[in-house]
Amino acid sequence: MTNNVSRRTLLKTTAATVAAGSMMSFSHLAAASGHKVVVVGGGIAGSTTAKYLKKLDPKLDITLIEANKDYHTCFMSNEVISGDRNLDSIKFGYDGLKKHGINVVIDHVEGIDAAKKQVKTKSGKSFAYDRCIVAPGVQLNYGAIEGYSQEVAKTIPHAWKAGEQTAILRKQLEAMKDGGTVVLVAPPNPFRCPPGPYERASLIAKYLKENKPKSKIVILDPKEAFSKKGLFEDAWKRHYGYGSANAIIEWHGKDAVVKVDAKSKTVTTASGKQVKADVLNIIPAQKAGKIAEVAGLTNDAGWCPINQKTFESTIHKDVYVVGDSSIAGAMPKSGYSANSQAKVCAVAVYASLSGKQMIEPSWVNTCYSIVAHDEAISVAAVYQLNAENKIVDVAGAGGLTPGGDAFNAEMRKREVQYAYSWFNNITTDTFK
Repeated sequence: MTNNVSRRTLLKTTAATVAAGSMMSFSHLAAASGHKVVVVGGGIAGSTTAKYLKKLDPKLDITLIEANKDYHTCFMSNEVISGDRNLDSIKFGYDGLKKHGINVVIDHVEGIDAAKKQVKTKSGKSFAYDRCIVAPGVQLNYGAIEGYSQEVAKTIPHAWKAGEQTAILRKQLEAMKDGGTVVLVAPPNPFRCPPGPYERASLIAKYLKENKPKSKIVILDPKEAFSKKGLFEDAWKRHYGYGSANAIIEWHGKDAVVKVDAKSKTVTTASGKQVKADVLNIIPAQKAGKIAEVAGLTNDAGWCPINQKTFESTIHKDVYVVGDSSIAGAMPKSGYSANSQAKVCAVAVYASLSGKQMIEPSWVNTCYSIVAHDEAISVAAVYQLNAENKIVDVAGAGGLTPGGDAFNAEMRKREVQYAYSWFNNITTDTFK
């Protein structure tokens, strides 16, 4: 679909249907009062689920347990890396959830006993539940690249969990000499935020062009293609000389990085090629958050199988997995997906506690990527269940930003404003 206005109208309508229409469908139900719900993880998925469950029934006893007192969004963190926003602008606390009557506990969850229906924390506390919602995001599989580890990440950042890591990468870019080379190692599928590494490369290239024009960024990618590849490459050609002898951005696909020498900041690829960096950013392979693995909610591939209609785990009854850790059919692992899934999960949990049948759900996702000054691109989709109870795309309901001459400078500039508006709306919807 190339009509942005129509696409955005459809997405807004679908999102409203999921968020508001679902709750209206349950307005006649008896309250599920007295039941205890424990939410593990205070990111987009966990916080949204807790908030919307409380909206469905203010008398529910809802506890959200999160290890950190503040949450930094991964979306818009690339603008922190490029120097276009400050770190505090992507930081959110939990006072808004507390005002809704949610019990927020800052503690580290160490175990979930599905048989006894208890969540145990590092401080020694135990929380009983009738339903448990697990939303731990992703963990980074450091061992996938020889020589890379959590300790090495202190000097060779991944910056794939926003906050301290974001600041480290930003400082390294600032300190790099003009004429230096930034190397970004992209992860294999599946991973959080499919367009994210390429937006990051775009914004780093923007920073280099404006501040260190003799420098360049090299992307080493195990994949032969990536999300919005054509749109990214079009922007890179127009802004960063992509494909020319003076390119600020280079992309090398189908050659995975298998080893890193942390001391020399040199990576080795599967084909034997060695690339030395002045600033090295490694985004490793990913899998479901650690507590999902510890709780026995993951399969052999490291992700959480679920009933895709309700997000209830297919491994443990009365435990729901929502957000990046879940296997959610055609939906990508993104902030908007997590927010949309959370609302459906909230309705499903409420329905189960009330003893009623779950309604037929729908979901929505859009991902914005800022690629240059006053220019952004996006991809959007709407999802439904098929006959096999799998989440699939609704044909013709989404689409990409138009490319080429159909997408003029004014439209590109508007996409940036849409991206900022989306950021403000989703963070308000989640945390306020």
